[in-house]
Amino acid sequence: MAFLPVDEQLEVILRGAVDVEVQGELRRKLEKSRAENKPLSVKLGADPTSPDLHLGHTVVLHKLRQFQDFGHRVVFLIGDFTARIGDPTGKNATRPPLTTDEIVANASTYKRQVFKILDESKTEIRFNSEWLGKLNFDDVIRLAAKYSVARMIERDDFAKRLAEQRPISLHELFYPLAQGYDSVALQSDVELGGTDQKFNLLVGRDLMRSYGQEPQCILTMPILEGIDAREEDGQVVGAKMSKSLGNTIGVDDEPGTMFGKVMSVCDGLMWRMYTLLSNKTATELDALKQGHPKVAKVELARELVARYHGGAAAAGEVQSFERLHSREGKADVPDDAPVFTLATGKPVAVVDALAETHLCESKTKARALVAQGGLFVNGERVQDVKFELAPGTHAVRVGKKAWARITVA
Repeated sequence: MAFLPVDEQLEVILRGAVDVEVQGELRRKLEKSRAENKPLSVKLGADPTSPDLHLGHTVVLHKLRQFQDFGHRVVFLIGDFTARIGDPTGKNATRPPLTTDEIVANASTYKRQVFKILDESKTEIRFNSEWLGKLNFDDVIRLAAKYSVARMIERDDFAKRLAEQRPISLHELFYPLAQGYDSVALQSDVELGGTDQKFNLLVGRDLMRSYGQEPQCILTMPILEGIDAREEDGQVVGAKMSKSLGNTIGVDDEPGTMFGKVMSVCDGLMWRMYTLLSNKTATELDALKQGHPKVAKVELARELVARYHGGAAAAGEVQSFERLHSREGKADVPDDAPVFTLATGKPVAVVDALAETHLCESKTKARALVAQGGLFVNGERVQDVKFELAPGTHAVRVGKKAWARITVA
């Protein structure tokens, strides 16, 4: 196939990236690829540590898809062997290794979910047990001899644990070596990862040199904040998207839940998600930024729902949203109305929701409000104290003037 000019590829590839090691090398690799009409080998590895993927995980997958769309060969590497070690990145203690059954189950789920982003017919799936499982103790000793302890403990998490006199198990030092050896085994041209993986990716570059190979370029992507993040002084502030924190948008979320969660994020996070997850061109993004943020947010929600559930489901959610917000002005929520997200995974009793969001001081006062006919949900008066808010986003009016949006996720 004919590859696009290098500048056009780089414009897309570098969008949203944090670290590029080294940009000049990447340009030379792309130029050689185009001159020889030969695709680059682009690798992304992931340990199957959890059965569910969320949009935070997909930031780097989306970047991998961009390489794929340019005609490059992509390898999605499932770290079934390294998952038995446990990457200590960002942890202050040793991560417990997964069982074989957990790894197999999670890997199966990973494969199904990543093909909502990647083109399955053009993706090579590999497992690092193919080569790491075959190394004998002599091989491991020779591999360990190629990296110094001093370099290894430069990792931030290791350095912090040493300073705090927290234990570091010897097997943890082998994790970066094992991940680096993956690049040797696959002879990758480029490896992608999150910013928390930068040290491990650099180990791969060093090991490839040691084995007489041309070192891979590395490209890291930022960690996406959770849906509860807020904007402060023009910056998005909040914890990373994490299932344990209940602030995720899951790849397998139902269309209504996904649409509602996207609509609940602050404007700053919305634009960050556009940069990291959208297929919009720079020109299209500039046009969206000239309009109202709500219009841009609806378009982002539509694009993401379409990606994971299809165009028909996305169109249906847009229609539902527009119907909700045009019902004789009754559900016309003010732009500055507070936004609340209740991450329950199931319908929530409206009385509980009013108390939890502090729209009412207590459940008792919430029941009284409902009984007196002072509550409106999506433009309709609610007088049943047992009424539940289904998953999705709801326009809520308490009394005559108090408005809020409540997303049940």
